[in-house]
Amino acid sequence: MPVLRGAKQAGQGPAVSADFARALTREILSTELLRVKAILITITLLLAADVVAYVISRDIIERIWHGHLPILPLVAAYLLFAVFELSVLRLIKARLKQGGDVPYARRYLGALIETSLPTVALYLQMRTMGPAQALAFMVPLVYFIFIILSTLRLDFWLSTFTGFVAAAQLFAMAMFYRPAQFADEPAPDLAFHIVRCMIILVCGMLAGAVGMQLRRQFEASIEAATARDRITNLFGQHVSPQVVERLITEGASTASDIRRVAVMFVDFRSFTAGARSRSPQDVVERLDGAFAVLVEILDRHGGIVNKFLGDGFLALFGAPFETAGSANHAVEAAREMLAAMELVNHGSSWPLRIGIGIHFGEVVAGNIGSPRRKEYTVIGDTVNFAARLEALNKEFNSQLLVSATVREALGEDGTDAVSLGEVAIRGYDRPMTVWQLG
Repeated sequence: MPVLRGAKQAGQGPAVSADFARALTREILSTELLRVKAILITITLLLAADVVAYVISRDIIERIWHGHLPILPLVAAYLLFAVFELSVLRLIKARLKQGGDVPYARRYLGALIETSLPTVALYLQMRTMGPAQALAFMVPLVYFIFIILSTLRLDFWLSTFTGFVAAAQLFAMAMFYRPAQFADEPAPDLAFHIVRCMIILVCGMLAGAVGMQLRRQFEASIEAATARDRITNLFGQHVSPQVVERLITEGASTASDIRRVAVMFVDFRSFTAGARSRSPQDVVERLDGAFAVLVEILDRHGGIVNKFLGDGFLALFGAPFETAGSANHAVEAAREMLAAMELVNHGSSWPLRIGIGIHFGEVVAGNIGSPRRKEYTVIGDTVNFAARLEALNKEFNSQLLVSATVREALGEDGTDAVSLGEVAIRGYDRPMTVWQLG
């Protein structure tokens, strides 16, 4: 499917497949749990209604039944059935807890035993009512309860098997069971019973088709959810929903490669000093409110927050998606962020001032980390230089500094840039040209 294919292209195919398989198994077992509960409740209510009616008005019930209602054998058959279904419930709950699945042979055995309950009831009814009337009465309709609920198995062949068992057992009872006290009844009409049993079998197949359609819908939603979770874990929860959807549909490569990106470092100036006199809750709320504004601006300009760094963050333009004019988008976002902070600070008792450094160049981008925990990030001199540029804001009392490569990429959009000349930068052998933007 497209979602899974995109995730595999992103280098996460096996992991997504494993997550998908586990999630689908849980979903199937959950619907199986619901099916068993529905069967237990339905059969219990039917038997309870029979017992209550039998106690209140025995004569009417036996007149409808055309003889003595074998209430004790019915209750005994029900109790055995209930014990079996409760054991199935226990097994499913255990497998859900363990993260495992129920063996296929066990599923087919369960379908055989469950669908045989109406056959037992039919046998008891035929002994008192007679084959012809019993086969035309209500018990054969009980098979449809099991066929309809087999839809929740989400398996075409299991539903078809349920329909086959119901049809075969009903046909066998019609053809071969002849109680001695009703030996003078006319012989069963072979064609009549074949046609009726074929309808039951077709109903089982239709229930299976509906179950498979439900399964496909579950698979599609689970694939989308697991792929989205993998991407969110890889890129962080701060990636916008739009980026996540694009990663899912387009399957951008997260394998390590060399890219030309615009790297932006953002830091709140003197934030630690201001935080000392405030409660932790006030600090977090103030920081979260400012981050919400800044990240929303990044989203609109095609940037992503690669990681938060305490009271700052690292943002990327041009990764994981290649974007034309990424340096221009980064500068546009930075200018809007500065303007937005002016509005955020208006009337605030704790005004925040941000410093931004942007550099454009090659980085190594991709999944980095241990086999158990990886994240998408970028490394290289471009990242280091962007961090150094941001730190220079304190020295120049500025808020937005860019490298010469960014100034060159801006072209006419950077006419307001002011050159600060060649500046000695820590960690570099020679001075670098730095530009200030308003």
